[in-house]
Amino acid sequence: MGLSRLLFSIGIDLKRIRLLRYVPRYWSERAAFRRAGGRIDRTHAILDDYRAQAGTASGHYFHQDLLVATRIHQAAPRRHMDVGSRVDGFVAHVASFRDIEVLDIRPLVDSAHPRIKFVQQDMMSSGPALDGICDSLSCLHALEHFGLGRYGDPVNPNGHREGFANLARMLQPHGRLYLSVPIGRSGVYFNAHRVFAADEVPQWAQSQFDLEHFDYVDDDGRLHRDADCSRTPASLRFGCGIYTLRKRAAI
Repeated sequence: MGLSRLLFSIGIDLKRIRLLRYVPRYWSERAAFRRAGGRIDRTHAILDDYRAQAGTASGHYFHQDLLVATRIHQAAPRRHMDVGSRVDGFVAHVASFRDIEVLDIRPLVDSAHPRIKFVQQDMMSSGPALDGICDSLSCLHALEHFGLGRYGDPVNPNGHREGFANLARMLQPHGRLYLSVPIGRSGVYFNAHRVFAADEVPQWAQSQFDLEHFDYVDDDGRLHRDADCSRTPASLRFGCGIYTLRKRAAI
């Protein structure tokens, strides 16, 4: 066991301790502020921002939200719907330029945004009213949770497959499904999420969909565009697979 893990196991966070090196800078700047006539009502030291970057421009949500929102904008579908994606991320991206209808098993307080329409819905047991309802559909970093009970959903070991089947039913022929899930070393992390092999989703989809794009975010947060889902690195532990699937016409 490394030093950091050992200290953490007994309640000592080495990363927080390292912030103490910024204490002299903090007190120096505080004194300078007061000498310049500044008024301090309360002390609120935030030492970790001394070393922080301007923001985060990498990782699963940054890349998937921008990439999929851009593709939806370019495709200009008649009716775009979403299942379970992050409202204050991807959904907000899309709502900046078009209407979006959101379905989630959890309730949502009124968004106060005219372009976001919300319906509470369990996508493991959706009825025929949703069949063929849209020509564009997204489900980003949500399907891996279906059936694990984390969000109040019924426990169902096959929940992800049942959810995927219902997503497919929602789409009209030639419609697009934008789907992202964790990829890497497959397994179930109850009740957090599942991780899938990168080529697993195309196997589920092969009877109904054509794969237009496979993109993925690696363990270092970098985006790889139009990759081969059968040739992702064996070392990938927790990446994000982003699939653009086109539904075939009914025969």
